[in-house]
Amino acid sequence: MQGVAEQNTQAPQAEGGQDLKEILQIRRNKLFAMQEQGRDPYQNVTFDAGQKAREIVENFEELEGKKVSVAGRIMSRRGMGKASFMDLRDVSGQVQIYAKIDVMGEEPYKTFMASLDIGDIVGVEGEAFRTKRGEISVKADSITILSKALLPLPEKYHGLRDTDARYRQRYLDLIMNPEVRDVFTKRSKIISAVREYLDGKAFLEVETPVLHTQAGGAAARPFITHHNTLDLDMYLRIALELHLKRLIVGGFERVYEIGRNFRNEGMDTRHNPEFTMLELYQAYTDFNGMMDITEDLIRTVAHKVLGTGKVERDGVEIDLDKPFTRISMVEAVKQYAGVDFAQVETLEQARELAKEHHIAFEQRHRKGDILNLFFEEYCEEKLMQPTFLTGHPVDISPLAKKDPENPEYTQRFELFICGGEYANAFSELNDPIDQRERFEAQAAQKAAGDDEACDVDEDFLTALEYGMPPTGGMGMGIDRLVMLLTGAQSIRDVLLFPTMKSLPNEKG
Repeated sequence: MQGVAEQNTQAPQAEGGQDLKEILQIRRNKLFAMQEQGRDPYQNVTFDAGQKAREIVENFEELEGKKVSVAGRIMSRRGMGKASFMDLRDVSGQVQIYAKIDVMGEEPYKTFMASLDIGDIVGVEGEAFRTKRGEISVKADSITILSKALLPLPEKYHGLRDTDARYRQRYLDLIMNPEVRDVFTKRSKIISAVREYLDGKAFLEVETPVLHTQAGGAAARPFITHHNTLDLDMYLRIALELHLKRLIVGGFERVYEIGRNFRNEGMDTRHNPEFTMLELYQAYTDFNGMMDITEDLIRTVAHKVLGTGKVERDGVEIDLDKPFTRISMVEAVKQYAGVDFAQVETLEQARELAKEHHIAFEQRHRKGDILNLFFEEYCEEKLMQPTFLTGHPVDISPLAKKDPENPEYTQRFELFICGGEYANAFSELNDPIDQRERFEAQAAQKAAGDDEACDVDEDFLTALEYGMPPTGGMGMGIDRLVMLLTGAQSIRDVLLFPTMKSLPNEKG
């Protein structure tokens, strides 16, 4: 507790020059005094807040002179003897509270002021009015402390700036930084807008298992757990894909799921071990149909939530209203690296090119893998405006249909914006024989040391043998979409509780 308290209060409000230990004791003494007087703040279970702070401010003309009630946290106070001003913040915003001894009564006023600390949660009843300085306020008839803050908030001029502390103590981050609450409000609206769009296109939202008996649907290292009753090792899902495609086999023609995936991989500004994905599948279409849906979905959601199709990232205006660029991986590598893989016929040629361009590769890598390494090195960060990258090699696309005109490549796209991937889509492979061959190739890669390669999923192969219609499928990172539409620089800024390394004084 000591370490947490210290972190919480590393920049406390100045309270009469006391040190932190004194501040903590004074606050507890105030609580004990309230409890002895029969005013235990933790016993107050309800308060009828008829208005929100923003409502009082925005609708002041019709509320002026009328009785209002509002509840929230005291963020600052300015005492003036027989009158005090306080800033009260609720989920909607902030409003000023004016407490005056001859309005509240001498005893209630003195009792309240003796008990109050910045950070306390209070309920206020009073009259909406404008001060002599023209500030919209609530003149309090009564103020009730609804919850006592035993820890002081960070010092108001510096706020909570330490990034690590903000992520670990998101509750404090939300208290001190209203713009953070705005990000997560937008996140909720974005997800709602995605659902509204897909529901309007006759997609059915479904739920599929998080615990899998084998990891599949993506190239990723899984988290492994154990089910005691079944005495069975299980995996937290790395993708939604294979179960959703089973539903297409079963006769659903349009399905989607928004759910958590888990990948035991590295962490950076775009990766967290658990993250939210949207995956959708539509029968009787292909990856071109998925391109149309993906572009329209992102554009529609942006306008719904932001009111515009233009967003700014790192000083660059991203135009979501313009038709998204479409370019193949071979074309991109030729354009940005000056290497034409259309002329590369053998693995040895690809390896020699990699050596010439100082592209590190492993012995297990095939020609398609090396092409992808060139793309990642020379092209990825150049794709700032929305760009559909197509023509992925079969070697890196075990679940996508081959391009009938060039069977070394697949009917697949990835959407890149601001140099990062936002979506991945296929004309889904529905040939069970071809799928088995690809699974077996993946299994061989896994045996050769690739811990992100998948195993042979026999049940999924059985499902395909019953017949899956031609299907287009798409996966989109919800967290990355939120980053794009809110301007967040790190995935941790759009996750309420990102994964963090344990502190020395924490268990586990």
